[in-house]
Amino acid sequence: MAHAGSCVAVIWREGKMLKAFSITDIGKKRSMNQDYVYASADKVGKLPNLFIVADGMGGHNAGEYASRYTVETMIQEIEKDEDADPVNVIGKAIEKANSCVRQRAGEDRSLSGMGTTVVAATCVDGTLIVANVGDSRLYVVDDKIRQITRDHSLVEEMVRLGGLDREAARNHPDKNIITRAVGADDSVETDFFFVELTGVETILLCSDGLTNMLEDQEILKIVSQDQTLEEKAAKLVDAANGNGGRDNISVILVKP
Repeated sequence: MAHAGSCVAVIWREGKMLKAFSITDIGKKRSMNQDYVYASADKVGKLPNLFIVADGMGGHNAGEYASRYTVETMIQEIEKDEDADPVNVIGKAIEKANSCVRQRAGEDRSLSGMGTTVVAATCVDGTLIVANVGDSRLYVVDDKIRQITRDHSLVEEMVRLGGLDREAARNHPDKNIITRAVGADDSVETDFFFVELTGVETILLCSDGLTNMLEDQEILKIVSQDQTLEEKAAKLVDAANGNGGRDNISVILVKP
């Protein structure tokens, strides 16, 4: 099951219940939601499941178009791909989306300069496979919270090179300048990450509208509560809005 707004997706697979819930919210300050989310606990092409958050950028409706068009293109490519390797499947889908976004931006001046982040994940035989372009994130939460993805942003590069500490980075004025995006260049470089799952974790995919408003420990506290995924996702959005809601907020929670 998948939806651009919110959904509950449940499937029984190999004796275990995979559950997912997704939600996207415009926030308190924006006039348009440029985020797009997709959640399927059922098969998508050769993938046993698929989860994507995209955070678009661009003037007028270009960012909204870029995120939706990217996700839709990825799904179309994944559905028809006969490759058995999930990394190849997702990687090729992102590359195709990048080409399509570039082409549309060249055809329509109103879409010029558009782009989007992408964080995507699939759970395959106990392994979480994660793909990332930009600064949308994936976390794994159990008794602690671990950021699996690494932001492709100017500030993250400054931290990595030792020119900025992590605390100062959180409120840096250039925090939203990203160094990679789907649609930004003729080619796109995707980072992949692999996490062995024990079955007790909760997986969180989100846009920076959540992480710019909440500290990791605040996210951990909410996700660790004994509630449904739907209730936790709603609390995350409410907390981000309660702290200012300066951007669109997107959340996918997955429980293997």
